[in-house]
Amino acid sequence: MAAEYNELTDLIIRVDGVSKTFVGKENTVEALKNISLDINKGEIYGIIGMSGAGKSTLVRCLNFLEKPTEGTVFVEGKDLSALSEKELRAARTKISMIFQHFNLLMQRNVLDNICFPLEIVGVSKKDARTKAMDLLEVVGLSDKAKAYPAQLSGGQKQRVAIARALANDPKILLCDEATSALDPTTTKSILALLKEINEKMGITIVIITHSMSVVQEICSHVAIVDQGELAETGTVEEVFSRPKTKAAKKLVFEGENSDTALMKGKHCIRIVFQENSSFEPVIANMVLECKAPVNILLADTKDIGGTAHGQMVLQLPEDKLTANRMMVYLQDRNLEVEELEGYVE
Repeated sequence: MAAEYNELTDLIIRVDGVSKTFVGKENTVEALKNISLDINKGEIYGIIGMSGAGKSTLVRCLNFLEKPTEGTVFVEGKDLSALSEKELRAARTKISMIFQHFNLLMQRNVLDNICFPLEIVGVSKKDARTKAMDLLEVVGLSDKAKAYPAQLSGGQKQRVAIARALANDPKILLCDEATSALDPTTTKSILALLKEINEKMGITIVIITHSMSVVQEICSHVAIVDQGELAETGTVEEVFSRPKTKAAKKLVFEGENSDTALMKGKHCIRIVFQENSSFEPVIANMVLECKAPVNILLADTKDIGGTAHGQMVLQLPEDKLTANRMMVYLQDRNLEVEELEGYVE
C-alpha cells in the first residue's frame, strides 16, 4: 500500500481502512468503521457529520493522537503506524491542530503563546519572538502581542491559536470544530483567514464540522461521516447538487422548515439552480405554462467556490400528469431535478 501511495504524488493524507473501538467497563463503542479516504495537497477538505458521528475521532486519527484499532494513516507516504514514538512526535510538528475552545495558555501573553511550540523544538527566544510577530501580522493581531487571552474576544483567541498552529511551518492544519464557539460574523472572518492561509502558504487544511454552511463557504471537497461510517465523498458542488445518501441529504437540507411534515400532498421535488439559472423566473413561468400552483417548502442560496448555487424544494400538485409536466418543463431547462421520498408525511 505504501508503494502505491508514493506513486500518487498529489496525495498528502491517505486514510486506509481505519476503525476505532473504545472499550469501557460497561460497554464497547465502535466510533469509526472501516474509513478510507484520500486528501490531496493544497486542498481544504471538510469532514462533516452530526454530533456523535465520529468525525472528531477521525481527525485525531489523522495525526495518531488516537491510534486506530484497525487500519492506518499515511502522511506524505509515511505509514504512521510504523513510526516510533520519536518519529511520530517529529511527524506531528508538521501536522498542526486548532480546536473549538482555543486551548491557549492563560498565564502567557499572546506573543508567548505563539512562541511556545517554537520553544519546545529548541528555537532561540529571539528567533521565536521574531517569528511570532510575523505570524501575528498574518492573523491581523500585531497590536495584541502583550495582551493576555482573558482580554481577547473569541475570534481574537482563535486567531492567536491559528498563529500558534503555524509556528512550526506545518504542511497540514487540522481544524476540529474551530468555529463552533463563534458567532456567524466572526465565523466568516475566521474562515476567510483560513482560506487566505491555504492560498498564500499552500497548507492543506482539514476542517471538522457539523455545519454544511461552513463546508460550502470554504471547502473544495467533503466527506460525510454517519454513525462511524463514511457515507459519501466528493467535491462540495457534487454533494450539494446531487446528494446520494440519507445522511448527505439531511445535511444539505439543514435549512428545511420543520413544519413541512404537517402539509398535505406527498409529491415533492428538489431543484438545483446554478449560475445563470438562478436569475431566471423558471418557477413562475412553469406555473403559468402548466396552469397549476406549487408550494415552495424550501428556498436557499449558497456560495460554493465563488459561484452562486440555489436550491428549492417544491410540493407539486397531486395530479400525476400535471406533476410530470412540471418536472419535464424544469429538466428541459437543464435544471437538476430530484424526486424526494418522505419529505412530507
